[in-house]
Amino acid sequence: MSPPAIQLLVTCLIDGLFPEVGESVVEVLTRAGVDVAFPPAQTCCGQPAFNAGYWDEARRMARHTIEVFEASPDPVVIPSGSCAHMIRHGYLELFADEPAWLSRARRLAERTSELTEYLVDRLGRTGFGAASSTRVAYHPSCHLLRGLGVDRQPLALLEQVRGLDILRLEPECCGFGGVFSIEQADLSAAMLERKLAAIESANVTAVTGCDVSCLMQIEGGLRKRGSRVRCLHLAQVLAGKEPGLR
Repeated sequence: MSPPAIQLLVTCLIDGLFPEVGESVVEVLTRAGVDVAFPPAQTCCGQPAFNAGYWDEARRMARHTIEVFEASPDPVVIPSGSCAHMIRHGYLELFADEPAWLSRARRLAERTSELTEYLVDRLGRTGFGAASSTRVAYHPSCHLLRGLGVDRQPLALLEQVRGLDILRLEPECCGFGGVFSIEQADLSAAMLERKLAAIESANVTAVTGCDVSCLMQIEGGLRKRGSRVRCLHLAQVLAGKEPGLR
């Protein structure tokens, strides 16, 4: 029997800024016995333009993404709740008045999973042999939790890391929100301060989550405060990597 195969949509931030996260994602999927393909023509899914109100530009990127991942019938896995939400829900809004593209968008949405969803719900895997003596705080990101309803899956995976002490943070936004953090900088900063205060009171050595966008925001705030707490994507925890998004 051939191993399951997936297409990895790695996301812009991971590809451009945090390639070590992408490496951990591939390592975890490979440990799970999955054949990972990386379509090289992939680009941005269009979420930043969509959120900023530039829907014509977002549609162009969405059409390209659909075409790239239609080349194979294999499932699409995304190590980001926000990008997975964009494909599963945002694309349906973008093409609501274009029946042909809406049909294609729905077919892609139906075979797209966020990473922890795929591992837990589709493969039935939670253990990957990782061990750690670290106390970590888990940040439930907004699109992942509220947009996709994913909460138990990341925790199920973390609970199988031997020796790991896990604290689930309250589900409050970190204040990033892409262009929101620029257009509403003061409000974004105030939201981040609440998140940082919760992390510092938790007595943890690392923060983990499923979206590098949130982790980047949180880590920036922690470093400005001189904190030694570092952030890492959940895939890095499962792969047994040292904390730190650099």
